[in-house]
Amino acid sequence: MPEDTPLNGTKIRASRRLIACFVILLVGGLGMAALTRMKEKPPERRQVERAIKVELTRAVLEDYPVVITGFGEARAKDIVMIASQVGGTVVKRHPNLEAGGLIGAGEVLFAIDKVDYEAAYEGAAATVRQLEQTVARLEKQLEIDKKRLVTLQRNRDLAQAEYERVQKLFTEYNVGTRSRVDQAEQAANSAADMAAQMGLAVELYPIQIEEAKNGLDAARASAKKAKADLERTVVRAPFDARVVSTSLEKGQIASPGMTVITLADDSELEIIIPIDSRDARDWLRFENDKAEHQTAWFARPVPVACAIHWTEDKQNHAWEGTLDRVVAFNEKTRTVRVAVRIPGAKAFSTDTDRLPLVHGMFCKVAIPGRAMKNVVRLPRRAVTFENTVYIASNSRLKTVNVEVARIQGDDVFISKGIEPGTQVVTTRLVDPLENSLLEDINAPEKPKAEPGGDKGKGEGEA
Repeated sequence: MPEDTPLNGTKIRASRRLIACFVILLVGGLGMAALTRMKEKPPERRQVERAIKVELTRAVLEDYPVVITGFGEARAKDIVMIASQVGGTVVKRHPNLEAGGLIGAGEVLFAIDKVDYEAAYEGAAATVRQLEQTVARLEKQLEIDKKRLVTLQRNRDLAQAEYERVQKLFTEYNVGTRSRVDQAEQAANSAADMAAQMGLAVELYPIQIEEAKNGLDAARASAKKAKADLERTVVRAPFDARVVSTSLEKGQIASPGMTVITLADDSELEIIIPIDSRDARDWLRFENDKAEHQTAWFARPVPVACAIHWTEDKQNHAWEGTLDRVVAFNEKTRTVRVAVRIPGAKAFSTDTDRLPLVHGMFCKVAIPGRAMKNVVRLPRRAVTFENTVYIASNSRLKTVNVEVARIQGDDVFISKGIEPGTQVVTTRLVDPLENSLLEDINAPEKPKAEPGGDKGKGEGEA
């Protein structure tokens, strides 16, 4: 190996410096090249605006009927509480007298022991018969005494004439005796007294007969009450009834006036529905005829047919009722309560597997009202909470303010703000950019151009 000399060491260090300089220059050149490439502008790309795909519908002005919707519970129109009108022991009870039982009109609900009431009626009836005989006797005696009075008056006149004749013979012609004159006078006075007494009796007979008749009327009233009490020992159903509740048992002592049975008449049902007072004012139809009695109350509503749906019926079966009357106005909730009646015959369904409309069902009722004139019907999703609508103007999105006449179900009816023929966006959009490009997804597709023609056109443009 050659020996390390100072000359060799110097050469080695010089070679290392050259290599380091070369590396530095190479790295710097590569860096400059990279910087140069970074400063070069990338090729420009053409920006393509993407359209928002929406559904469009053309606005049409039409007339639509208003349907006022409300909720209420079906109730039997007549619910009667039965109380015993007389007291006593219950000796008979209808076998169906239980909650939910059905009892026909006129059937005996219960009966009370009637022994005491029969005795009272028989005693009152006997008093009536006695007084009737008394009145008949007095009237007969009056007729007899009227005839006797005529006879006594004639006897009085004859006796008076005989007295005057005897007295004249004795005083003027001295014929007869004083004793004979006195006897004639006594006979005349006796006949006059008998006639006067009979006349007084005849005059008093009408008063006696009237008193007897008054007593007879009182006796007849007592007998009528006794008979009514006897009849009231048997209580019958006033109509074809459903038993709502009862607290009566056989052998129980019934007290007069105490309610023991509650019956419902399901031959006619009724639903009381609260509706917004503004709906009643704007859309509910009332009869225009002037009532004879002018009162500060609602006129009778037009009896329109109403659709009734039980809220728990998933198949949405409907019954039909008739709007009947305005029941009340609630000043706190500002609602008008109306009544819809359903005849019992219409409460049944033609389908055997469906339940009838019965007392207690909570129902939705649709009442037809007046018609909205010249409105645009849109789906509810097309109108924002700020009452604005998106329309397409030259395929660009535009926001317009509208006036909502009514929201009904899933539809909104616009009365102002949209001209006929305007294309309205019915797709729900969330904060879209104004003037965005729109594409109608329901529009017919444009025919595609031939490939050759498109290529030639592209090459020419290029």
